[in-house]
Amino acid sequence: MSTVLILADFSGDKASKTTAELATAAARIGAVTAVVLAGTGKGAALAATVNQGPISNVLIIESDDFALHGVPAAADALAQIIKDKSPAALLIASYAFGKEVAARVAVLTDSGIITDAVDVAADGSATQLVFGGSTTVHSQVSHGVPIITVRPNSIEADFSTSAPTVENGSAQISDAAKKSTISSSQPPVKGGRPELTEANIVVSGGRGTDGNFVPVEAFADSLGAAVGASRAATDAGWYPHSHQVGQTGKTVSPQLYVACGISGAIQHRAGMQTSKTIVVVNKDPEAPIFDIADFGVVGDLFNVLPQATAGINAKQG
Repeated sequence: MSTVLILADFSGDKASKTTAELATAAARIGAVTAVVLAGTGKGAALAATVNQGPISNVLIIESDDFALHGVPAAADALAQIIKDKSPAALLIASYAFGKEVAARVAVLTDSGIITDAVDVAADGSATQLVFGGSTTVHSQVSHGVPIITVRPNSIEADFSTSAPTVENGSAQISDAAKKSTISSSQPPVKGGRPELTEANIVVSGGRGTDGNFVPVEAFADSLGAAVGASRAATDAGWYPHSHQVGQTGKTVSPQLYVACGISGAIQHRAGMQTSKTIVVVNKDPEAPIFDIADFGVVGDLFNVLPQATAGINAKQG
């Protein structure tokens, strides 16, 4: 059976659910090897958390160059692994870091690349949603090793426990990959709410909040949910861009998505339309987002959300 590589993705000091999603997609093509890029002495602890999904093998590459030189060092190591193992494909999570690494690996290995895939088939072909999700494209790399970045939350992951074999590898990071050095970095500040892309419930606010996210946050807290926002809300400075849901923001696929005061532009829908259940609160009965809603409330969010919050809190009390 052919080998398929995935770049293990981590949330803090453990593998994220995105790793299981990548493994699920990769297993359709062949036996999955998860590559763990870690600092010296840190690989074993991280590898121990890579135990969900159909993963056959974990390959640990340790080097302090990953922290010192970032993307170029990671890409250099992956390119060496590809040249050594000749895998059927390499799958990487499709966010800023992952896409930059994938692009560099494609250049270093003279391979084709597909970005922002929402599905991967057994023959290595990828499905993409373009033009804000209005058009579906099926594509396949025709030269070299297929390098595919997969959008988090787009694939139903197999979370069954795996017991992969673990091996230690090595990579000599080239001087070309060390031309820039990271002098300092600041991890993102996390609040008490769940991470947006990891949450089972997401409550998002849009233009209808008029900049007041208090009722949105209160309702989210009553459900133990993450808070998201539309592009209109983040562009207006009402909520951090790190919470933007949409084509140019984050893709989410929770069990429950509650859209509050969001009209439902194609850009926003592209980032949340795969949610299992969609509830809409909007005072405009003609808002396009009602077209994809499972349940809808036509009303002002400032009247609806406080009542819903009080009801949920009463039930929990």
